[in-house]
Amino acid sequence: MSEIALVTGANRGIGFSIAQRLHTDGFTVIGTHRTSPAANAEFTSVECDITIPESIESAFTNVEDRFGPVQVLVANAGITKDNLLPRMSEEDFSSVIEANLTSAYRLTKRAIKPMMKKKWGRIILISSVVATVGQAGQANYAASKAGLVGLGRSIAKEFASRNITTNIVAPGPVRTDMIEALSEKQRESILASVPINRFAEPNEIASAVSFLASKDASYITGAIIPVDGGLGIA
Repeated sequence: MSEIALVTGANRGIGFSIAQRLHTDGFTVIGTHRTSPAANAEFTSVECDITIPESIESAFTNVEDRFGPVQVLVANAGITKDNLLPRMSEEDFSSVIEANLTSAYRLTKRAIKPMMKKKWGRIILISSVVATVGQAGQANYAASKAGLVGLGRSIAKEFASRNITTNIVAPGPVRTDMIEALSEKQRESILASVPINRFAEPNEIASAVSFLASKDASYITGAIIPVDGGLGIA
């Protein structure tokens, strides 16, 4: 029987590519969605609002009843509410922290006990290059993604003895709907900071997750894997 993988925010973009790749790798994949499931997905979908604890509990119970305990957790779902700090409201800041960081704490806390019982698990948190380099207008987003690093590395130390690894993937700019919605001038400005001089494709992020979820990565934990075209070192 294949391991059960839960991928949040799998109805589009990076999350969709991760879920599809893990399905190809042989995992039984369940992707979460908040409004509508992904079209043409090869994996199962379950509704979950990651900002509501009861919704997380319901999603996990649904998965466990139908497939068994989650053994690979990919915390990918998140939001942005960009603005310069003087114009950023309390709600803009707190809601991004809630969706991007607090949700990862809740998801991991719910997933960890079955992993401990089995003495095997993979926790993969999707952070961002801005966690380490920062970005004007994204103080809330950068703070939430930096928080994932501290969270992930702490969890890595707590559960390494149980054969549970926790790693962080830090993408740079990825060709998703958000990038495509920008003007050509905005895209050129972003690319000027990327040494490789192109956007990542979602499947390139999925490849990093695929490796970290595999048995080949069993001796890697607490790592930050940059998939950013060199942006983090520029």
